[in-house]
Amino acid sequence: METVFNSGLVAIGGFTVLFYFLKFSWKFWCGVRVYVLSEYWKTDLRKYGQWAVVTGATSGIGRAYADELAKRGLDILLISRSEEKLHTVAREIERLHGRKTRVIQADFTEGHAIYPAIAEGLHNLDIGILVNNVGMNYVGTLRFFLDVSSAEKRITDVINCNILSVTQMTRLVLPHMVEKGKGLIINVSSEAASHPQPLLTLYTATKIFVTYFSRCLNTEYSSQGVTVQCVAPFTVSTNMTQNMTVNAFVKSAPDYAYEALNTVGHSSHTSGCLSHALQHVALNIFFPGWLRLSPFCVRQMEKICNRRREHYDNIQEGELTIKKKQP
Repeated sequence: METVFNSGLVAIGGFTVLFYFLKFSWKFWCGVRVYVLSEYWKTDLRKYGQWAVVTGATSGIGRAYADELAKRGLDILLISRSEEKLHTVAREIERLHGRKTRVIQADFTEGHAIYPAIAEGLHNLDIGILVNNVGMNYVGTLRFFLDVSSAEKRITDVINCNILSVTQMTRLVLPHMVEKGKGLIINVSSEAASHPQPLLTLYTATKIFVTYFSRCLNTEYSSQGVTVQCVAPFTVSTNMTQNMTVNAFVKSAPDYAYEALNTVGHSSHTSGCLSHALQHVALNIFFPGWLRLSPFCVRQMEKICNRRREHYDNIQEGELTIKKKQP
């Protein structure tokens, strides 16, 4: 009897080891395919259509996506709130890549009122790719929800920009993609959406909406030829991240857009690049959701935030003093 019991335990242990070995091997292979082999096995993005539409296209990740898509042979329609910057970026794309461009001036924080004009600007274009990149944080640093200045307006602005823009822009381009049986929608989420993140409450909540919306929509429409890819970057050097120094952990926007576009056709939910994917794994292991939500962790994050805020205030005061002393 004891022998049978021991044999059963050995069998269960063997199956468990085999299960986890196969699971790890599959994830390892998927990672290699998405982030390594994709460098040599790129999807021809021109197959989706002539035009790519990019929101938030005048700086950061959006600008980088617009440049990279033009480099890969697509004409670019840029949407952002600064008309001057839009025309500057459009001229630069035409000069560097020889592609046609169009611009639509729109402030995505203004809500529903902007979409009829955008729809008119998209009319009769063969749109193959939509990059829903535009987004904003409701505060420049970690902060409690009620500590945000002009909270009523800021909350509405963030929801309009991060959530409404994704759903309404998708509504505008998706029917044409379904009709022709092909299309690609890239929705930029964030690593901050991988777990609830106190002191970034509204931002992480809007970004997990983007993640779920993308994954569900991809399931609904992939059989009709439309791919919806969710991209969840870690830290990219942009205005939103105070243009942090690029290093092994922080990507430049052009490098990130290049690697993220390589993953198209290989993954519908991606960190965008190998560095960010490895950071995602490490973060889940060493900084899991339960730890982020612990009172101890929140207190430590608040202390760090306060020190950074004091440092920033001191810098501003120093700059103001220098200006006053100048003749």
